[in-house]
Amino acid sequence: MVHAPHVSSRQDTPSGVKAVLGPTNTGKTHLAIERMCAHSSGMIGFPLRLLAREVYDRVCHIKGEKSVALITGEERIEPKEARYLLCTAEAMPIMDRSMAFVAIDEAQLAADRERGHVFTDRLLHARGREETMILGSSTLEPMVKALVPEAEIVTRPRFSTLTHAGAKKLSRIPPRSAIVAFSAEQVYAIAEMLRRFRGGAAVVMGALSPQTRNAQVELYQSGEVDYLVATDAIGMGLNLDVEHVAFAGLSKFDGRRHRRLTTAEMAQIAGRAGRHQKDGSFGTLTGSGGHDSEFEPEEIYAIEEHRFAPLTKLFWREPEPRFDSLERLIADLETPPLRPELAPAPEAIDLAVLKRLSDDPQVAETVRNAAQVERFWDACRLPDFRHQGVETHSRFVARLWQDLREGELGADFVAGQIAQLDRTSGDIDTLQGRIAAIRSWAYIAQRPDWVLARDEMAARARAVEARLSDALHGKLTERFINRRTAVLMKKLGPDAGLLSVRLEDEEVLVEGEHIGSLRGFAFKVDPGTRLSDRKLLLAAAEKHLASLLQERADALSDAIHAGTAEITLEDGALVWDGETIATLYAGRSLLTPVLVPDRTLDAIPGPSRKALVAALETWLESALSPLDPLRKLDEASRAEDAGPELRALLITLVERGGMTSREQSGVDKLDKQRRTMLAKLGVRVGALDLFVPAMLRTRPIALWQLLARLAGKTGTGGNPEAEMPPALPATRHGRVPGYRNLGKQLVRLDMAEKLLREAHEARSAENARDFKLDPARAVSMGLTTGSYSKLLRLGGFQAIVPPPLAEEAHGPPAPVRWRWRPPRRQARQQEHPARVRKDSAFAALADMVR
Repeated sequence: MVHAPHVSSRQDTPSGVKAVLGPTNTGKTHLAIERMCAHSSGMIGFPLRLLAREVYDRVCHIKGEKSVALITGEERIEPKEARYLLCTAEAMPIMDRSMAFVAIDEAQLAADRERGHVFTDRLLHARGREETMILGSSTLEPMVKALVPEAEIVTRPRFSTLTHAGAKKLSRIPPRSAIVAFSAEQVYAIAEMLRRFRGGAAVVMGALSPQTRNAQVELYQSGEVDYLVATDAIGMGLNLDVEHVAFAGLSKFDGRRHRRLTTAEMAQIAGRAGRHQKDGSFGTLTGSGGHDSEFEPEEIYAIEEHRFAPLTKLFWREPEPRFDSLERLIADLETPPLRPELAPAPEAIDLAVLKRLSDDPQVAETVRNAAQVERFWDACRLPDFRHQGVETHSRFVARLWQDLREGELGADFVAGQIAQLDRTSGDIDTLQGRIAAIRSWAYIAQRPDWVLARDEMAARARAVEARLSDALHGKLTERFINRRTAVLMKKLGPDAGLLSVRLEDEEVLVEGEHIGSLRGFAFKVDPGTRLSDRKLLLAAAEKHLASLLQERADALSDAIHAGTAEITLEDGALVWDGETIATLYAGRSLLTPVLVPDRTLDAIPGPSRKALVAALETWLESALSPLDPLRKLDEASRAEDAGPELRALLITLVERGGMTSREQSGVDKLDKQRRTMLAKLGVRVGALDLFVPAMLRTRPIALWQLLARLAGKTGTGGNPEAEMPPALPATRHGRVPGYRNLGKQLVRLDMAEKLLREAHEARSAENARDFKLDPARAVSMGLTTGSYSKLLRLGGFQAIVPPPLAEEAHGPPAPVRWRWRPPRRQARQQEHPARVRKDSAFAALADMVR
């Protein structure tokens, strides 16, 4: 016999029933928790696993973990001494225990098309031994009066007011707001925009696991982000510190059709705004599209005044069907209620799966007796966590039944299915799919007679769900939250001066978040940031980096004065910490370049910048000190007693880096007094060149080349930073400062003069018309025979090649001898006949070197 909804084999106890009704934020759930904890035992049924878990943690804190149990479809924590049960409505063991206190939360869900019959059954039959509480919306009052006439009805007012704030653009939505959308695609799009403009948002959707939802809610509750983007899942009891709720739309797809939200549904969501004594507001999001994106005046009035049409029907389905056969089971589940206040429940997915599989002969023939029918019905009631529809879910249940009809699922099989899902790679949608799948296996593992090694398999499933949830939370946070921008958006504005900005090594941290680096005095935004974030971070840097730059400038100034500053001069720029801080330009003379500070120094406060520029000029003067010998020449060129010839020579030496050819110098025109002045200035007059020995060093030449390039006096002139060996191969352009060109080789000027001086000393020692030369020093310098011979010829020496040995003579050839014939005394006509003798001299010198 089918049971009427008002008559049941269960032992109902009508005493002590109280219906606590009212809008959101009236403290109904808090009251139920207090009342339960005041009894020796108790049980509360919730619409969501998330809420059951939240209250479980609170009651554990009050009563201790050993006294509290959590019972949901996918998770069961049941200590032996548990006296307080927190459950989902479907998992409430209303026949197994006799509790002193029982409550059902959000009882108005009895009007829900999918789950309403479950809440109706709990409303009718879930009773406490001493006290029963029915919590729900005020719209439930007529139904409570009709179905539970003995109940005492208590109406609680809302703690705070709820006000319509109109439509706002996303960029105008205030902080501590929740934006509600009705599709995953719209949630992702809004969250992405908030990431770009406001630093990001937490994301809450029904498809997320409770652990992931908790982690995302915590991001919002902790203040790490100021925005929450959610589906209507937040309307069901989530306690959030929301000040404003913005609807991205006012219609949704309810599984059958696309329809406008009812006023009660709007109020349930909007009621998340304003908690305790703090008022809240609600409105819509402009630009979201659709003709139904604005509240109607009557809807605004109803939400603000909490006036809604009362419920006239609750959905009902036979809670205790018979299991004689599949046909009898389906018939009982489709039996209409006998009371006018109840309506037949729309076909839920469990019944749809049952009917579909019953029509499959291969499945139906395996369900033979009442025990198997009951077990098959339990399999069909497996929730469709993956939301893939009746067809796909039916195939999964059919495969599950193939194993369950033979007995329990093997531990190895279940462990293998769980292991296949234990992968944390993939995108957000992939991870959501795996979480939905592992929730199915967590539900299966919780059944008392479905799985061998039930406790172990359930623990494995929970561990995998936890890992997947952590991975999904990380993906959501990575995609939709920019912590740097979120931190800046909170603190920029009137409180910008309180923003914590510090420098660690070269990283700039704002409130502990890395936003960029400080190289030299240039702030560089992290290249990983997007363009919209980059503008914001630069604005923050301009406001808050002045003090850091001042400290950095003062420290550099002190280091310069202490001689420890690591500044380099690179191609006319002063470089510190890898960045240009000043640039040199041509001044009034070659040796007085102008130092121009880089624009990055403009952000340094005035006094510190002025002190730093003065310190840089001091550093530059010290860096150019190797050019002091040229400065002496430059100053002497302006002396009154220098005379025109010496003045011209000194100017030439300065422009040529302290060296010039003797032939073009005009030094022979100087009188004795001017020659003495020249010697006192450190200029050496050689046989071929005039040069300042102190300038024949790497650094002085490099500095002179740099200043000459700035003044446009010379080209690069080779590598100024290379070492200056006595000799080196000739370059293509033939000129290298500090060297004389000998054809295929170059010889340093001072070494060339040393070789020529030795040749003269050898001439004086023999005191003869011709004499021998020892090429040992030339060889040690790396000069070839041809280069040495050319140097000697340039210095006025001529080779005397001995006659060759007679054909029958034997022994070493006679050595090459030299005579000194200054070029000015040589007749031009003698140069041509000497060509043969020159070639013979090369060969003779080569033999001497060997």
